[in-house]
Amino acid sequence: MTEPNRDIAGVIAPPPLIFLAFLGLGIALEYGLVRTQGLDMPASLRVTVIGALFLVGAALIAAATLRFRKAGTPAPPWHPTTSFVAEGVYRWTRNPMYLGMMLIYLAGGVAADAPVVFWLLVLLIPTIHYGVILREERYMAGKFGQPYIDYTHRVPRWL
Repeated sequence: MTEPNRDIAGVIAPPPLIFLAFLGLGIALEYGLVRTQGLDMPASLRVTVIGALFLVGAALIAAATLRFRKAGTPAPPWHPTTSFVAEGVYRWTRNPMYLGMMLIYLAGGVAADAPVVFWLLVLLIPTIHYGVILREERYMAGKFGQPYIDYTHRVPRWL
């Protein structure tokens, strides 16, 4: 019997799937069970908000992914990390991909006119924090030691 690969962060699930599951749950609850009065937002404002949230979120994810490629390390947390990235967008936030996913999640909530999606942030944020981010940070600190720990003191987790 082979021993499982211990050189991974051990996140509870792929983060994009976590965000997608919460978004789907919020929309399902909104239209299947709760049905609020919606966001009461004019259509032109709705389109602007959706576009801005989505574009900024996608740009953060793209910038972070390009930095990972440039460093030659895989982005998915279920693969071993070969280096930690502290350049580009990582100079301002330690989690630009999760920040980008959060913005896209919010765009989805606005697009679906589903306030329940926003209520679920009360569960989504701790799920990402404890199930993904803290596990990744322990893994990175164990793998890269003091340079990574110093980085965590210089750069905020979100913004």
